[in-house]
Amino acid sequence: MIKTFRRLAVLMGLASPLACAYPAYDAQMPNGSQFHLVGSIHMGTRGMSPLPSALLKQIENSDGLIVEVDITKPISFNSPDDYPHLEQRLSSAEYQALIKRCHSLGLDIDSIVYKPGWHAALALQAMQASHNGLHSEYGIDYQVIQAAYNMDIPVIELEGADRQMRLLTQIPNNGIPLLQDSLAHWQDNDEIMQIMIDWWLAEKTKPQELNLPYGMSGDLYNLLITGRNTLWNQQLTAYPKGKYVVVVGALHLYGDNNLPDLLNASR
Repeated sequence: MIKTFRRLAVLMGLASPLACAYPAYDAQMPNGSQFHLVGSIHMGTRGMSPLPSALLKQIENSDGLIVEVDITKPISFNSPDDYPHLEQRLSSAEYQALIKRCHSLGLDIDSIVYKPGWHAALALQAMQASHNGLHSEYGIDYQVIQAAYNMDIPVIELEGADRQMRLLTQIPNNGIPLLQDSLAHWQDNDEIMQIMIDWWLAEKTKPQELNLPYGMSGDLYNLLITGRNTLWNQQLTAYPKGKYVVVVGALHLYGDNNLPDLLNASR
């Protein structure tokens, strides 16, 4: 199910990467709309704040900031806790790996064992990011939304919290595949986090010059990446003519059926 993603150079068919210290690409649409696509990290380090002046200028000169969800609004991802114990839903090896990860992160495993698999996966991923020194207030999403509000720039949601919740509940087997993927590729996720941080801090290489260590494929990839990119492409191309800054998770900007390629095909 796992494969190596293509190089970020696949994006070159859409536009040359900007000469800036963050992953961003420009797209010009037939109706004259301009999209400044920015690859976001949902949690970040202190060094990622404040935002680059070039990005702030893009937001200030835009007709709207487009994000997956406005995380500055109250959001609840509560889920029922009446599912079978995770020990019954995972293999013995997977459950032992879960115990190990919860222990290393200081996460009370009893808080997730009766939750849907996707809830347990998100809890683990959030704790993993926090353990690596990442915080939501330094995430790109939070910072760009705050900047837009301060500049009186409209904030437009591609999905919203309710739609994201419905998406999570569509993962087969109550989200267990997402939890299994998180456990199987724990070290890869650590590496991906550091690579993405480096993109924003411009400490090492440029995005188009490297590969990420792994990526989902199959049904999980189609649901969480391909399907959403397809819907976003339809939404973006239907927006009124204007200049927009589009901030989405960096994983949506490369790989098979990436958002820039879909926008390019729509021209």
